[in-house]
Amino acid sequence: MDYLKVKGSILVVSGPSGSGKTSLARAVCEELGEKAYFSISTTTRPKREGERDGVDYFFVTKEEFLKDIEEGYFLEWAEVHGNFYGTSKKQINEALNQGKIVFLDIDVQGHEAVRAAYPDIVTSVFVTTKDKHTLIERLKNRGTETEDTLEIRMINALHEMKKIPEYDYLLINDDFEESKKYLKSVAISSLIKRSKYDLEKFINYWKGS
Repeated sequence: MDYLKVKGSILVVSGPSGSGKTSLARAVCEELGEKAYFSISTTTRPKREGERDGVDYFFVTKEEFLKDIEEGYFLEWAEVHGNFYGTSKKQINEALNQGKIVFLDIDVQGHEAVRAAYPDIVTSVFVTTKDKHTLIERLKNRGTETEDTLEIRMINALHEMKKIPEYDYLLINDDFEESKKYLKSVAISSLIKRSKYDLEKFINYWKGS
């Protein structure tokens, strides 16, 4: 099927810290099994309790991260809350060639970069809470936030919310199981986006078959 530009698809999942986007994306990816690939980001931020290197993130030093930038390792990268985050090009392309749905749990800056790089195969979902107070409570329940970091996260959350019009879907994560069903539906449908096809080639193939 050479009328397909790329076999797989990219699903970008963004949203404020504490919205539940990562948990949702991982849960859906797990349910889809071999059909999906969860892209593991590289970061310079310290590990949180229970996190594992190579599973949650690839944890590196700032010096290592800057070297990777120079060598063109990342599809996109950004500095968030004083820490660096980046997404590997090679891993994504390998998964796409295998026809997989690539889940990217990235911020709004990353979404812009990825959509620019893969305009025909990106579907994006912005995940947030029903209101500001719910987000604050979720962040407090982590037990890792100080008053200062909480304030910074809320300022950034408002900035991120203003980017919602740039996304294909808005998912208000009030009920995790219901939100998981919606995200799974979007993920599967991303494989049949019209923009993934070279329509002229497809129509010519269809006529001559």
